[in-house]
Amino acid sequence: MVSAKTDRKLPNPIDFMETIEKTIEIDAPVNKVYNQWTQFEEFPRFMEGVEQVTQIDDSHLHWVAEVGGKKKEWDAEITVQIPDERIAWQSTSGVTTAGTVNFKPKDQNRTVITLTMSYEPEGPLENVGDALGFLSRRVEGDLERFKEFIQTRGTETGAWRGEIRTGGARPRRTKGTSRKVE
Repeated sequence: MVSAKTDRKLPNPIDFMETIEKTIEIDAPVNKVYNQWTQFEEFPRFMEGVEQVTQIDDSHLHWVAEVGGKKKEWDAEITVQIPDERIAWQSTSGVTTAGTVNFKPKDQNRTVITLTMSYEPEGPLENVGDALGFLSRRVEGDLERFKEFIQTRGTETGAWRGEIRTGGARPRRTKGTSRKVE
């Protein structure tokens, strides 16, 4: 079950960002859950509307998705990536978005993920959709599909154990891990 919190800010002419926070418990160890989340190019398999994510380098991604019935593209930079703990990002072009995914072991075989995402709705259709909670429900469904995806797989599709702390990536490869495993 996904728990949800949606904080709506009062309109401000300078800042129209909305924030969604979702939490889900997954029956898998934190390292397996984290490793799978680092496989960004796999996101279309469980994220509704996401058509493609291209890993440009260790800290940059290009996204293609359908949002509010329109195809949108944007680039994002991973600003923090700490194995088994946290991944944070912000868009650098296109759609305005930023967020954090925190991974916390509940016990040896269960993990709690908390996803916090801020975004800026564009135009009247997205603002109405936001007011009706469409994106919030979409994110909740994405986490449920991720849970099913990782719990039914025998192993992760890959792993990247490097670290990023605003200022660039510092690869920390361990035996048998890479960004992508076929």
